[in-house]
Amino acid sequence: MKNNHQVYRDRRAALLRSMRAQTGGGLALVPAAPEVLRNRDSHYPYRPDSYAWYLSGFPEPGAVIALVAGPDGDRQILFCRDKDVEHEIWYGFRYGPDAAREIFGFDAAHPMSELDAMLPDLASNQPALYTPLGMHASWDGRVTALLNEVRGRARSGVSAPEKIVDVRQALDAMRLVKDAHEQDLMRRAAAISSGAHLRAMERTRPGWFEYQVEAELAHEFLSCGAQAVAYPSIVAGGPNSCVLHYRDNDRQLADGELLLIDAGCEYRCYASDITRSFPVGGRFTGAQRDVYELVLAAQQACIDAVRPGVDFHDYHKVAERVLAQGYIDLKLCNGTLDAVLESGSHKQFYMHRAGHWLGLDVHDAGLYQVQGASQKLVPGMVLTVEPGTYIRPAANVPEPFWNIGVRIEDDVLVTASGVENLTAAAPKSVADVEAACRR
Repeated sequence: MKNNHQVYRDRRAALLRSMRAQTGGGLALVPAAPEVLRNRDSHYPYRPDSYAWYLSGFPEPGAVIALVAGPDGDRQILFCRDKDVEHEIWYGFRYGPDAAREIFGFDAAHPMSELDAMLPDLASNQPALYTPLGMHASWDGRVTALLNEVRGRARSGVSAPEKIVDVRQALDAMRLVKDAHEQDLMRRAAAISSGAHLRAMERTRPGWFEYQVEAELAHEFLSCGAQAVAYPSIVAGGPNSCVLHYRDNDRQLADGELLLIDAGCEYRCYASDITRSFPVGGRFTGAQRDVYELVLAAQQACIDAVRPGVDFHDYHKVAERVLAQGYIDLKLCNGTLDAVLESGSHKQFYMHRAGHWLGLDVHDAGLYQVQGASQKLVPGMVLTVEPGTYIRPAANVPEPFWNIGVRIEDDVLVTASGVENLTAAAPKSVADVEAACRR
């Protein structure tokens, strides 16, 4: 596989080709995410902006990527913080422009202090400016000032970009298909998260609080090299398992109830996203087992439906049909399968889609529909497969099914022949789950 800086340089070159094809060239400006103050003089942990990271792998805040597709050829330029030994004593290492240019494969690198002076020349006589307007208010102001500065040079024969294009449109299409480098990082994220779910099954005991289980997940993430969670972990016991985006994680767990965990780590900015549901105490009850096996069957049918050339939305339709028929069999819904689907009565127990794109963001970039038609799956796409069932107490629901929430989620990579399940190591069958819980 190519070394890292060449991977990022190739991505920048691909964006430049897209710019030439779309507008005949132009200037792309992609800012890094700013640092955000948490309170007083403490900042939130810094996480690079996904678009800037995708194009550079550069980890520092206060940077801007400038890509020029001009008549004299393409240029890849980085603006970043100065090397500052005094600052490094207090806050740690900085690359500085010279090292950043060499390590990250740019044609040139300059201090951020030179950005405002150099940008007008870079933007002059360009047919288009590609940038993520609307992402950060401070950046929008900077872009407006740049355009006004270039327009002010009109009397000297300089023209400003006529078109302002959201660079994220082209980058979203690129990010939708993961290259070999990305796939390897996502395999590692998936492996770490699979181990965390296994750890939770093995250690959870009746009487624990949900946050104690969350701590076991965090321990596995960090001890295996993940930098952070990909999203706030959902650790939902008993009735909380029927809350789709439960966040409190503060309830005490009772023997025999189900625990739904939706948690994944982020490894070198790439997300994993796994959900497993298991019985606190190690044994499914009859109703729990029935619902669990139904969701598991729906999930396997969904995975079987994911392959190159099919519509993204097809596997959601598979989930609905399998689950709706199961609700009829369990006497939770009445009527024929077609009647239940047409009426939507199954949505009392299943009300979300069967999955989403996954990558640098847990709900990753990329369209699900193109001009009204479903996106076609191609090798290199990564998506989640996560049907579920959530049964709240209700007059039309037999009491043994109350407060049973089950979701089973895996991350799958579309391959030339079907899929690779990146998270298959996390126990999923009834036998494997119960065995893990009894260790």
